[in-house]
Amino acid sequence: MDAVAIAHRRGIAVNRGQFALQTVQVFFVGLTVGMERTVLPALSGEFGVAQGAYLFLAAFVLSFGLVKGALNFVAGSLSDRIGRKRVMLLGWLAGLPIPLLIFFAPNWWWIIAANVFLGVNQAFAWTMTVTSQVDLAGSHQRGLAVGINEAAGYLAVGLAGLGTGYLAALYGPRAALLWFGLTVIAAGLILLVGMRDTLAWVHAEHAQTFAATGTTEPIPHWGTVFLLVSFRDSTYRALCQGGVANKIADTLVWVLFPVYFRARHLDLLRIGWITGLYAMVWGLSQLWTGHLADRIGRKPPIVAGFALLALGIAVTASVGSVVGWEVAAVVMGLGMALLYPNLIAAMADLAPPLWRGRALGTYRYWRDTGYAIGALLLGAVADWSGGVVPAMWGTAALVVLSGLWIALAVGESRPRAGAAGQVA
Repeated sequence: MDAVAIAHRRGIAVNRGQFALQTVQVFFVGLTVGMERTVLPALSGEFGVAQGAYLFLAAFVLSFGLVKGALNFVAGSLSDRIGRKRVMLLGWLAGLPIPLLIFFAPNWWWIIAANVFLGVNQAFAWTMTVTSQVDLAGSHQRGLAVGINEAAGYLAVGLAGLGTGYLAALYGPRAALLWFGLTVIAAGLILLVGMRDTLAWVHAEHAQTFAATGTTEPIPHWGTVFLLVSFRDSTYRALCQGGVANKIADTLVWVLFPVYFRARHLDLLRIGWITGLYAMVWGLSQLWTGHLADRIGRKPPIVAGFALLALGIAVTASVGSVVGWEVAAVVMGLGMALLYPNLIAAMADLAPPLWRGRALGTYRYWRDTGYAIGALLLGAVADWSGGVVPAMWGTAALVVLSGLWIALAVGESRPRAGAAGQVA
């Protein structure tokens, strides 16, 4: 083993210092997006959104989804050329205007503009943390690496939603989001000082693969990767649609759940607890769901996750008690934890190392464009029907169909440990 390979050995334990830094980094990325989850939708009337104007309300997630989806792919391709750390720096710099725009916003259009910057921040910063942690981990640890990343990020989403609910009650929504946001973004920038770029690990992995097989594949053009992952390969295509469907469901929670609960006379703190439970269960459970898929395969957790997600949405639409909504939030969070990291891990299993960033960027493009699709679809359904409940039932049905698509169209990218040809 040459000096380069020794210096850039893959594995979570051997790279624990850098892996831990990336985990802390994604926690702050999650806080940035989570700070909007409770306060803004529930208090949208203070920014001039008329009651029942669901499509206009959802426009702030539409702007976020369009930008984040498109830039996810740009981030993946760009990071393969200039490195992960530089792209992450761009993401944090793009985050600086977000709390300022919210604080000074005279109307909802400023919130929509703030979420353009939020889309850039999340596309560049979160995409780079998960890509970097996959780079550092061994091939048999990808599910665990993604699970840890998403656990830290979505635990932070839940805590931020809950925390900003308390802060808004004490200091007002604008001041709470201003100082919370600026503190989080400053911390993210400071953390970059100690981080190393993981592109060197990618090149070491490629060199080891070449040494073992004597063959290598050229890096395809980004357009070729996009078309392959999006349309031409049936497995990639099915995984991408699964990403879209789960983000439509998350849009429902982000945009319409606070409005739904507010109309049922729940205060910001109670709404924060319900939506925070969903995100925190989603986050914490990924500490074991990604590792579970490393051992039993990706497909069973993914399909089970879609089933639980649909069940939780249906229960939320059916019951009328806070306890019932909290139970449903836990079920939804568990479903997301089973499917979310393992969709990414399945993509990472299939993509060659030299263009893994482009493949994951394409998947994340479609997945996070699901926010935009969800904002348009759910906003239109709620506007047309005059309420949130039909949008909830429609989302549950969509999630069921998405899970069935994966069950029928996707093979196993990570067979059980001990199966032929696999290293446990």
